[in-house]
Amino acid sequence: MIKLLVVDHHPIIRKGLELLFITSPHIQVVGSVDNGEAIFDFLRNSAVDIIICEIDLPKLNGITALRRLNKEFPHIKVIMFSAQPEEVYAINTIKAGASGYLGKTANIVTLKEAILKVHDGGIYLSNDLAQSLALGNRVNRGGSFYKKLSTREIEVLKLISTGRKNKEIAIELDINEKTVSTYKSRLMKKLNVSNIVDLINRAKLLEL
Repeated sequence: MIKLLVVDHHPIIRKGLELLFITSPHIQVVGSVDNGEAIFDFLRNSAVDIIICEIDLPKLNGITALRRLNKEFPHIKVIMFSAQPEEVYAINTIKAGASGYLGKTANIVTLKEAILKVHDGGIYLSNDLAQSLALGNRVNRGGSFYKKLSTREIEVLKLISTGRKNKEIAIELDINEKTVSTYKSRLMKKLNVSNIVDLINRAKLLEL
């Protein structure tokens, strides 16, 4: 039986996934939490095989939690399950250590297939993205942004777009404020903007 932990700040998503697998002979939801920090509290007391995790989380965002999970619980596999655009975030989260990426528009069959594939040691990406990668065309919309940004820059940009201040970003990512400022400067240069307002607008464009 695959032991699954659901991480999402929306109660209806957490409950929906619990009900979805309640009769499954292969997958059991052993718990659900609503923020990034709570993942680690749960794992200290319970066995988990796979985590289904949103990117946008309170206290500790999904990508930062993913990095920490790779260090503290490397045997646990993570599937990012998000409404954020696959073209921008999928490959970056795989690079950060995720075993799969699913959009929240995925159907039930696809979700189950992703869990089983990841449990068997595979990496799950949608057919569209897998085909694009095979053809060497990594993205469609949002492509110019994606190609320019590193995984860490995407992470910083995401936090900036949610209104986090430098000090808050530094604490969440466990880096110093000067490093955050350096990332901001790089982002403004790469995205061809000259102020923080335009940088936030660029971040919003990635999510359209």
